[in-house]
Amino acid sequence: MSTAAMTGARAAHSPVMRATARIGLTARAVVYLLMGGLAIEIAVGGSKRPANQQGALAEVASSPGGSVLLVLIAAGFAGYALWRLSQALFNTSPDGSDGKERAKCAARAVVYAVLCGTAVSVLTGSAGSTQDKQQAGMTDSLMHHDGGRWLVGAAGVVVVVIGGYLVVEGVRRKFVDHLNTGQMSRRTRKAVVALGAVGTTARGLVVALAGVLVVAAAVTADPKQSRGLDGALRTLAHQPLGTWLLALAALGLLAFGIYGLVEAKWAQV
Repeated sequence: MSTAAMTGARAAHSPVMRATARIGLTARAVVYLLMGGLAIEIAVGGSKRPANQQGALAEVASSPGGSVLLVLIAAGFAGYALWRLSQALFNTSPDGSDGKERAKCAARAVVYAVLCGTAVSVLTGSAGSTQDKQQAGMTDSLMHHDGGRWLVGAAGVVVVVIGGYLVVEGVRRKFVDHLNTGQMSRRTRKAVVALGAVGTTARGLVVALAGVLVVAAAVTADPKQSRGLDGALRTLAHQPLGTWLLALAALGLLAFGIYGLVEAKWAQV
């Protein structure tokens, strides 16, 4: 390993990086708890507030001391993104050749960088239109280019695959590999695994449904169908037994949020 790589690897595992990673995981947990709460509001009373990351962050902003909390959340997301980026750039696996793991770290770095940007836009009041409207606008713009519908469809398939991966991870309980379960009591470990399995599976199903909507937008040439997580949850609400389906999805997101708080404490970082 080169000197630069060794320096990067040490930085990735520094106490500061580990602390910021845990803050980022905590911030994500808070966002999913709020998303679950917003989804319950939609199921119970048909709330118009978006049940996605932007909607959750807007809830934080409207609470007492919300600006301070948003600064902490944005900093947490930024720190987590940097930590994942350092892992992607300076692989620290034993054989130094785990390209798949590095790619996953790079993807997570991008996701958390976007979340940081969303938090900052909400904090500064520059968020503008909702995430769903922004996504529909981007989809519409892409469709006006040659091959745009194919590109949108491919993007939707990728999102479906990501959702499916999360479902498999939840069902097979692969997330346990990244937890310090030896530090938990037997009862705590069982509760954590149950929360992680339910929460990760529910999260994956909602993400996959969001991807299906993107594919549907490409097939029908209707960009308004590409509506993100909030659109996916509202689509559930319009199905037979939709209120119950949405309530179950909301409880699943809440379970993932609670699991996220646990992960922030016991994750291997």
